[in-house]
Order: sequence, then structure tokens, then C-alpha cells
Amino acid sequence: MFKIAICDDEAAFADELKGHLEKYAVETGREFCFFVYHDGRELLDQYNSEYDLIFMDIKMEQLNGLKTAEEIRKMDSTVGLIFLTSLKQYVWKGYEYSAVNYLLKPIKYGVLKMELDRYFSCYQGKDEPYFVFSNQNGRHKVLYKNLEYAETDKRNVMLHFEGQAQVIYKGIKEMSALLCSRQGFAQPHQSFIVNLSYVKSVKGLDLFLTAGECIPISQPKRKSFMMKLTDYWGDLL
Repeated sequence: MFKIAICDDEAAFADELKGHLEKYAVETGREFCFFVYHDGRELLDQYNSEYDLIFMDIKMEQLNGLKTAEEIRKMDSTVGLIFLTSLKQYVWKGYEYSAVNYLLKPIKYGVLKMELDRYFSCYQGKDEPYFVFSNQNGRHKVLYKNLEYAETDKRNVMLHFEGQAQVIYKGIKEMSALLCSRQGFAQPHQSFIVNLSYVKSVKGLDLFLTAGECIPISQPKRKSFMMKLTDYWGDLL
């Protein structure tokens, strides 16, 4: 089941687009589940990180599509995003938010079908593993491969990914059980968990990541950590 959100303040257009998508589903044998919103704020308030693709109108009265997309990208970097607009001057602005493409209104079924065929040819079967969490800043969807490292933050854990630092309301032991059971994660220190793909070098008891962070390695964990890192690097050679 492919989850599609439509966000457009013109109810008639949203219904027309949904009809086109239902026709495409029948022709291709795909299963679509639809979620229709008539304002960007409504979409953000009810956002579901399981959406696969969002059709977003750029020009909406209460909260426009560009602002909505900006907020969505803070929560979800993986969802497909296709902008809808009748104004060509907004098109290039949309790509700042990693839009898959844009469609000019009024939308013809043939153009939509061509765009969906292209989308599915590029993205079908690339369902990357991820986890979802909520905090005071909203709901976040994080690909495991994009999580650089985690560190103790009082009784919780601070996650570092895609230039963000977001707290997750779990202890380091719980996060270690979640992450270190997966290939590519290891714990160099009782207060840190790192994604080995972001390790640049090790000097003594200092671990350097590709973005420049320096993370301590505790003496008791050094041997086991270095074995995991050596195995990981060896698998890449």
C-alpha cells in the first residue's frame, strides 16, 4: 500500500487529482491510500511519517506550500514531494526543499502518468530502514544510514543527523540496544553510539568523525570497538 498525501486548498482540484491517481492505480495495479488536506498547517498538524509521496500546492492562503515543505523537511527527509503550481516563477524555489518535480496546473492525466512512471522507476524498491520518534519539536523520521551519532543528554539521548541535533526521550542503554543490534553501529564510550560509516580516524582514545566531531573512546570499550571498526572497514575494502 502506497500512502499519498494531497495538500491543496482548492477542494475541486484535490478531488480531480485524486481521480487521476486512482485511474493510474487501476492501470498499473498499484494500491494507493489517500490523505487529503486543504491547508499546509492542517497537513503539518496531522503529519504521518509513513507518507511515501506528497502532492503540494505552492500557493495556499493560510500556509503556503513552500513554508509547509520547509517544515516537513525538518521532520522527514525521505518523503517524495511534487509541487503543484499555476505560476512558473515558483518552480525553481521548490527545488530548495528536495522536490521530486513539479506539475503545472491544470494537470493533464498524460503528464501526471509520465511523472509517476518516472518516480516509480527511480524510487520503487528503495525502502530504506528508518525509525520514528517525537519530541517537543515535532515528529521525526530518520534513516539509520543518516544517523551520525548519539550521545547522552541528561536522562535522554541527543541524536545527530543531517545537520540536526534532536533529543529522543530514551536512555542510552535503550538506544544502544536499538542501534548496536544493527550492522554499522558501535559504542566507543558508555555515553556515545556512533555510525561507523562516519568515522574518519582514530588517534589514541580520540575518535574523529567526517564532520569534524571528536568523540572519546573509553579504555574498557576500546578493544571491542576497534574490532568492530576494523571488521567494518575490512568489509568495505
